Amino acid sequence: MTEPLTSTPLLSELTAPRSALKPNPIRIYVACLAAYNNGHLHGRWINATRGEAHINEQTEAMLKASPAEMAEEWAIHDYEGFEGASLSEYASFEHVAELAEFIKEHGNLGGELVSYYGGDLDDAKKRMEDYIGEYSSLEDYARQFIEDCGPEIPESLAGYIDYDAMGKDMEMNGELVTVQTAHDEIHIFGAG
Repeated sequence: MTEPLTSTPLLSELTAPRSALKPNPIRIYVACLAAYNNGHLHGRWINATRGEAHINEQTEAMLKASPAEMAEEWAIHDYEGFEGASLSEYASFEHVAELAEFIKEHGNLGGELVSYYGGDLDDAKKRMEDYIGEYSSLEDYARQFIEDCGPEIPESLAGYIDYDAMGKDMEMNGELVTVQTAHDEIHIFGAG
């Protein structure tokens, strides 16, 4: 069964707070290459969060229903909901399902982290183990870090501390990895 296409968002959906909106489905569009090579568009949107077996089953059903004879080959011609992570045309369904699960669990941060590591899901998973938290800037992180770890700083000296430079130095020295997911939304990871 083909999944329906998403409709154009209503103005109320565009202006609603992000938390009030339903998340985009994490899905792929798998196309029949035999049909495509013969000038026909034939494919199916498949929910990628249901696992590798579901994707295989849906792809086989799509190929059986193809208008082209001897339909055996497929390619991923589109995808959505992967939050900045990219997929190749011939990504394995095992990889697609694993990536979809990671994105489902970690949302936009997961997609951006995979993108940060050039599509390497294993590196993104390892880095997620060193997650420190979300801050509005490196400066805010450095200030919090000093307040939590250092001695109390006298008020007369506090204005002389350049927390912004301190945070940037931590990042440049390799002590931190940062991923920005929105304006004033920086996720910080330890260097692990």
